[in-house]
Amino acid sequence: MSLKHYLQFSDLTADEYAYLFERAALIKKKFKAYDKHQTLTDRTLAMIFEKASTRTRVSFEAGMYQLGGSVVHLTTGDSQLGRAEPIEDSARVISRMVDLVMIRTYEQTKIERFAEHSRVPVINGLTNEFHPCQILADIFTFIEHRGSIRGKTVAWVGDGNNMANTWLQAAELLGFTVHLSTPSGYEVDQAVAGVRSHDAYKVFKDPMQACEGADLVTTDVWTSMGFEAENEARKAAFADWCVDTEMMRVARPDALFMHCLPAHRGEEVQADVIDGPQSVVWDEAENRLHVQKALMEYLLLGRIQ
Repeated sequence: MSLKHYLQFSDLTADEYAYLFERAALIKKKFKAYDKHQTLTDRTLAMIFEKASTRTRVSFEAGMYQLGGSVVHLTTGDSQLGRAEPIEDSARVISRMVDLVMIRTYEQTKIERFAEHSRVPVINGLTNEFHPCQILADIFTFIEHRGSIRGKTVAWVGDGNNMANTWLQAAELLGFTVHLSTPSGYEVDQAVAGVRSHDAYKVFKDPMQACEGADLVTTDVWTSMGFEAENEARKAAFADWCVDTEMMRVARPDALFMHCLPAHRGEEVQADVIDGPQSVVWDEAENRLHVQKALMEYLLLGRIQ
């Protein structure tokens, strides 16, 4: 199988995603039944963190062990990545010693430079620009609860950040529509998102209008990691972009609510929403484990019949 990286959602095709969702469902079913699924025995995953994480570390680390492999955990504080060694040199060395690399960092260019000089698949665990593994889990969660996402409407309420960028890529690829509503000055940059068509999304100044008729309402924190200096300004700008019961009421009656977590109740979402009956955030968080197991398996072994 030729070397394949997963640096943004558009790196795979709709057909490949159909396989991954089917495979993730099988892997999850076996996990729930305590049925071993160790397709990556003796394989090693290197996890490189420049940004701290809870869900990303636990899901990748537990997932690789459950697949029969092992994990090497690196941070910029305990490796040459945080010192003077060029990213390209680190990639050349690390990729000769492991089978797979997951990187959670700041600029997308860093992970692209690493992948360019890596001999093994590289996975984007999060960058400032994209968060493909999270959207992979989100769509899998939607499919579990409501079936195919094709033709559906996803309302994105909040910051035009890495999550929003990735939702746009997913919509264009998988045939659904995103209703975007962000405060002025925090819009999605279509050039960064890399979306070629405007048919997959609509922009709304009023978040309430974005939620009308939506099958899924989703959001993220107002201040992403790395933008903490803007926190007070963002709180003022985002005051009307808190997902509340009124927004959920104008969505479809069976609409779901998602949040990639961690959440700040009373800021980007009301407690009544995230802790309410339409919220699937805990399934969404767990599903990071299952879809990433399917992804790692696919990048290393290809399709398994």
